[in-house]
Amino acid sequence: MTNDTKNDLSSDIARTIAAQDPHVDGFIRYLRNERDASQHTIDSYFRDIAQFIALSSTTEKDAHIEWAYLDANAARRFAVRLQTRGLARNSIRRKVATLRSFARYLTREGVLAGNPFVGLPSTRAPQRLPKVLSVDQVAKLLGAPEQYWKHAGRDTPRAQAAADFAAARDTAILEVIYSGGLRISEAMGLNIEDVDFFSRTFVVRGKGRKERLCALGNPAVAALQRYLEERGKQGFGGRRAKGPLFVNQSGERLSARSVQRMFKQYLSECGLPQDCTPHKLRHSFATHLLDAGADLRSVQEMLGHENLSTTQIYTHVTAERLVEAYHRAHPRAVK
Repeated sequence: MTNDTKNDLSSDIARTIAAQDPHVDGFIRYLRNERDASQHTIDSYFRDIAQFIALSSTTEKDAHIEWAYLDANAARRFAVRLQTRGLARNSIRRKVATLRSFARYLTREGVLAGNPFVGLPSTRAPQRLPKVLSVDQVAKLLGAPEQYWKHAGRDTPRAQAAADFAAARDTAILEVIYSGGLRISEAMGLNIEDVDFFSRTFVVRGKGRKERLCALGNPAVAALQRYLEERGKQGFGGRRAKGPLFVNQSGERLSARSVQRMFKQYLSECGLPQDCTPHKLRHSFATHLLDAGADLRSVQEMLGHENLSTTQIYTHVTAERLVEAYHRAHPRAVK
């Protein structure tokens, strides 16, 4: 593996130059105002553009890139230099995609005549089928918070109240994620007023802050009602309150990182592999619906996918499971 990083511009200088570049600034404003991108996405795009500047320059003097002269050679050099640094294929693909989006914006603004990143050889990684939990495994996981907090410290009334609150809240979180096929960030972004117990639906704000309507099954409704009762006992407000739905022991919105940490405890509690993530509940939601005969378009809407092709990956999972079941059960599947 070659290493030519000694000729690279420092990342700090590259970021300073990117922050002062009017075209980069215009792209960031476009992402924020027209694409309604999250701050996380904007920060990621900015870092990738700054890295392009760093890898395309050796001195601060030549780092002020004339974007109008960006060409296919510069695009190829960027991809190659990322590869020589040993980056994972997915990381290279994401960074090239960022620059492709930036070049598309420059083309729209009349700065570029065409997008030099479009002609790059594909760095797309082979599509991996999402791993899903079985219905029985999901049931074990959804019951894990209650089991875990049963044997947690309850030596004082205050400790018992905290354990009851955590058990009810975390059960409700898992039930809601699985009931609606949510991303963990979507679940943590829910507010109490987003939930309509009468219609058993709730409003979710997904990527790009696009809203969609998700359904609540009976277990999710019961779990949410119990959680809101425990929440009221803690003085954080019940069903008639407003603001964050899922809160920590201080009454503040619970973070996704906190849920991920607790999720590991529940995996241990119910004996599931530690490489399982909350996102597998979303994968399982989609796969179980298709297994039960739901149509692909409906699942697409429930997941909030913009393109049907994104949802179609779950049909491959379902087909693979059918083939496995056939080979296990059919008397003449294997001669």
